[in-house]
Amino acid sequence: MRPSGVVDVGSNTIRLLVARIDDGCVEPVLTRKFRVGLGRDIEETGAIPDGRIDEAADAVAQLFRLGRAEGAGVRVLVTAPGRQAGNATDLLAALRKATGHEPEVLSREEEGRLAFLGAVAAAPPSSPLVAAVDLGGASTEVAIGRPTGDVAWVRSFDVGALRLTTRVLAEEKPTLRTLARARATVAEELAALTPPLAGEARAVGGCARALRNVVGAALGASELTEAVDVLARLTHDEIADEYDVRPDRAALLVAAAIVLTEVQARLVVPLAVVDGGVREGALLDDAADAEERVA
Repeated sequence: MRPSGVVDVGSNTIRLLVARIDDGCVEPVLTRKFRVGLGRDIEETGAIPDGRIDEAADAVAQLFRLGRAEGAGVRVLVTAPGRQAGNATDLLAALRKATGHEPEVLSREEEGRLAFLGAVAAAPPSSPLVAAVDLGGASTEVAIGRPTGDVAWVRSFDVGALRLTTRVLAEEKPTLRTLARARATVAEELAALTPPLAGEARAVGGCARALRNVVGAALGASELTEAVDVLARLTHDEIADEYDVRPDRAALLVAAAIVLTEVQARLVVPLAVVDGGVREGALLDDAADAEERVA
């Protein structure tokens, strides 16, 4: 079976996944990543500097070639940077030139849907209705649907771990007043989030996976409160050393825990951290489309 590939251009990281799809399961063949940090530039200036665009294009070109070397057709998907950067067209032009293929900017709804597909495939639920939370650097998507992959409800919010860190939590060991301001910022952004009641919930994204190292894979209200309390007392280097995460990721974890706290409060059920996400969802979606064409 020929593998498929996807390069995911996100706010923090650019990642490659090459995998085979077998009976609805994603079997990874190759994964690689580059940390480029497009979201920080967008948050600070509203645009991506030329040098950073060149860096991103070089990373995507390398990952694209690696995927093709595995015999895979490779899609290039751009998430929040393609929607939020004032010069997103320059980024897309650079990616197009670097790969010879057209990059695809995911809408908010499509990003949420693909994250849902990947999350449900990674950990099939038993409840008739399940939620998936995709916590990114610059946005958070919440999707709710059935275990079969039918997504009925999607919302997206322009708040993520990197964006909240840059705006409110840039200093290490934030004070109680700063933490309260961060919570208020997220609560205001999520004020319109009134999701259907799901029996289970999944959380995906690099920061969610890092929080698993801190308080475990089930992120309920008490675990997320503990995560904020513990992490806010540590420097970024101490977080990295204590919980085996990259220093750049460690700097985002207080913000990540606060965002997930506000989302979890509205979903009610705990968030189970899983390894699937947008990339896996995109490959599963492609495989389903191919099966439909054959049928």
